[in-house]
Amino acid sequence: MHSELPQMLPPDINVEVLLPYYPTGTCKVSFNGLHKRNTYGDIFDSELMSSGALHLVVGRNSIYNSLPEYMFHPIDRFDNLPKYEEKERFREQIDMQEEEIKNAYLFFAPIDVLLLRLRTDAHSKIEPFAKADIVLQQIIGDTLTPEQQSNRFIRQIIPFLPNCKNIRGNRTLITLMLRKVFMDEGMRLEVSRKTDTFTDPSPRYENQLDMELGACYVGNTYDDSFMSYDIYYWSDDIADEHFLELIDEVEMLRGFLKDFFLSIEEDLVFNISHDDPPLRLSDEVFYNYLNYNTNI
Repeated sequence: MHSELPQMLPPDINVEVLLPYYPTGTCKVSFNGLHKRNTYGDIFDSELMSSGALHLVVGRNSIYNSLPEYMFHPIDRFDNLPKYEEKERFREQIDMQEEEIKNAYLFFAPIDVLLLRLRTDAHSKIEPFAKADIVLQQIIGDTLTPEQQSNRFIRQIIPFLPNCKNIRGNRTLITLMLRKVFMDEGMRLEVSRKTDTFTDPSPRYENQLDMELGACYVGNTYDDSFMSYDIYYWSDDIADEHFLELIDEVEMLRGFLKDFFLSIEEDLVFNISHDDPPLRLSDEVFYNYLNYNTNI
């Protein structure tokens, strides 16, 4: 047998991680009973069989190793051996015990493999949750409404929730995240910083002394800057109900971003534009389509 795994496989890998990549019948597993940790040195021997199947020997205990010894072997096997032939009889008893151990492993092999298969199936079902931080996403986003969860833009941002602490307030990361989301939906996104005049129903002022003059104002109209994202929408359905649904989805996305990725004093604005070629009635340039002049 060979002491190394096949090429391109990690030298130390859990057998439950490896088995799903092998089709049924192409991998055989044997238990050695060394009782090693199954996360370190799990597979300590391998062999490519003549049938083409891979034979893996894992350092796991069989059911045999968990049962009392007297169920398989005489407990007084080495007692009262004749003195004059003690060495020969001792070797015979050792050989008999090794044969009994081998038969016990073979007897429990189907059950051991079945339990390993159940552990492999359980690992395959758990892996997507651990791999994509789905559990953490659900914990962080447990306040999302069903409407938010069904929003196509928010669904793509949910995987970023475990990193919201690092993304929050970082305009570059927020822009990159939104560009990916809208690009996947076939839309172009551009970012700009704009200033607009806002009106507050009641005057506001700082209530502390020694403030700078620029930080104090009294009135209900003031100028403030905000982050603006321009979304360019190319669909031909610009005038139907789908465009109105897009506006609602983007507005819901805006509220979601403010809750998780913006500070409380920041605001966010989305401007949706539609690129449509102009209508030409007459022009000095000749436009030929399929070698035909189609100008009016």
